[in-house]
Amino acid sequence: MKLHTVKPNPYATKARKRVGRGPGSGTGKTAGRGENGQNSRSGGGVRVGFEGGQTPLFRRLPKRGFSNARFKKVYAVINLDDLNKFENGAEVSPEILQDMGLVKNTLDGVKILGDGKLEKKLTVKANKFSKTAKEQIEKLGGKAEVI
Repeated sequence: MKLHTVKPNPYATKARKRVGRGPGSGTGKTAGRGENGQNSRSGGGVRVGFEGGQTPLFRRLPKRGFSNARFKKVYAVINLDDLNKFENGAEVSPEILQDMGLVKNTLDGVKILGDGKLEKKLTVKANKFSKTAKEQIEKLGGKAEVI
């Protein structure tokens, strides 16, 4: 099997409706929108959440409390076994990790997790470390520096 020979299953994809195109398409004149009304007009239709004038669900529900979710810190995570790509005694920082492509985006910082086995002595600079990651880095004689 080759990539250029792969095709979707029959009827797995559906052709989009090309309205008002030639005889036989069946969607001439009003293009399947009906005769009159708000939805037949260009730009017609209602906004998201609109319920025809009835008080929308979002406004009917009670709103209470405070959510800290907006202020949550999101870290780019990397595991210890990914750090084995560096040479012995190397210094690892978020910028180097991003340049190497190990971290796509540093977000609110980089967190090193203790998954896998580290085999090299490294100086790792990151915003956060898990307990097991810090222990493993220091066990091999490396340093875990919090930026």
